[in-house]
Amino acid sequence: MTKDLFAALEPSVELAPGLVLARGFFDGSAQRLLADEIAALASVSPWYRPRMPRSGKPFSVEMTNCGTLGWVSDIGGYRYQPLHPVTGEPWRPIPALALRAWGVFSAYPLPPQACLVNFYGAEARMGLHQDADEGDFSAPVVSISLGDEALFRYGGQNRSDPTRSVRLRSGDVIVLGGPSRRAFHGVDRIFPGTSELLQGGGRINLTLRRVTGRGQ
Repeated sequence: MTKDLFAALEPSVELAPGLVLARGFFDGSAQRLLADEIAALASVSPWYRPRMPRSGKPFSVEMTNCGTLGWVSDIGGYRYQPLHPVTGEPWRPIPALALRAWGVFSAYPLPPQACLVNFYGAEARMGLHQDADEGDFSAPVVSISLGDEALFRYGGQNRSDPTRSVRLRSGDVIVLGGPSRRAFHGVDRIFPGTSELLQGGGRINLTLRRVTGRGQ
């Protein structure tokens, strides 16, 4: 893996305590490689549309996972599981490029166990939520953006806290750690046509997480 794949075109910015934005961490070559790996992964672990607990309302994003565990949502609730909910097959391994980002930004001694992969079409959104289904909150969440730009909104640890927004570009990495590990965050909109990376447009977001604690 060559160093020039990780351009770090602009310095990292701390948007809030523990919430770091690394602009352009993945250069164009790395973005294409990672997008190709996700396309190959999705041919085996296909995209599916999760549903909200209780109501059964479908998400606006499509989803798959990679890693030993995958995050799923259905009428029964949120959870991590080792098998794809449609095919019943194990998830594919996390791409090496994504693991590299975890190694650079997590400052955590163990690898991620789950990488949630969301696909956002032009009309897709993600409401304000916390990543709170994991067993060790000392491990950060590392999030990678590919494709069309998105308006990312973030706040505090209470849903009622004030929020701010930042526009994420293809190749950016966001880290939620420390005081911002359980910050509410979401995606308000996608900006179609802002990237030519993905055939047909859209945005892919990879979210790497450690699910269990250090002794598990």
